[in-house]
Amino acid sequence: MQIKRITTADYAPVYAAMREFTAQRTAETEDELWLVEHGPVYTLGLAGKREHILNPHDIPVVSTDRGGQVTFHGPGQVVAYPLIDLRRQGIYVKEYVHRIETAVICVLADYGLIGQRVPNAPGIYVRLDGRAPSLAASAGPQPAGADPFAGLGKIAALGVKVTNHRTYHGVALNVAMDLAPFNWINPCGYAGLATVDLAKLGVQTSWDDAAARLAHHLARVFPAPVAVAGDAAAAR
Repeated sequence: MQIKRITTADYAPVYAAMREFTAQRTAETEDELWLVEHGPVYTLGLAGKREHILNPHDIPVVSTDRGGQVTFHGPGQVVAYPLIDLRRQGIYVKEYVHRIETAVICVLADYGLIGQRVPNAPGIYVRLDGRAPSLAASAGPQPAGADPFAGLGKIAALGVKVTNHRTYHGVALNVAMDLAPFNWINPCGYAGLATVDLAKLGVQTSWDDAAARLAHHLARVFPAPVAVAGDAAAAR
């Protein structure tokens, strides 16, 4: 998987480039991972509802073809776009999402943090009180009326698009950023959802270090497929 670092860039041109890459790739095209730091922008998924944008202030809003609702990208956030052929990996979308989340959890573990999933709410969350998640919290369905986000802050948002078994869009990990714009939306469609970054959790690291760690773990969970006789013909 080729890893490409894109310097701070507006969202729209990168979005267009991802779509073009995906449309033009063939069964032999090598997978790529793009690491980007965007300027301030709100992005809205296909099912996104405008009412979740409470007050955009002067931040542009871009409608996209990814899944999910609204999120914010800005300086101090590592955005990773895996451009992967799922057929070659031999996996489906659910496993793809799970592996991305696993890579983020591994990055957090590198920094001494415990990341966790919330059922039916893609992305990765951390406890704001610094405690480890309880076994009961991850053992299954919560009691009726329980807040699944109680005590949690979202540190990584995830939204993907898969066309012809090929992926684009990806995951955004908050490193050290101005979190105020998250207060002007319902993050990922959830009113009052707390958003956090590594800096707020006491982790002092650079964008480059966090990006390198995320790239390492994504490359590990999406290993290069081992070619066998007939693979290329089968892919076509």
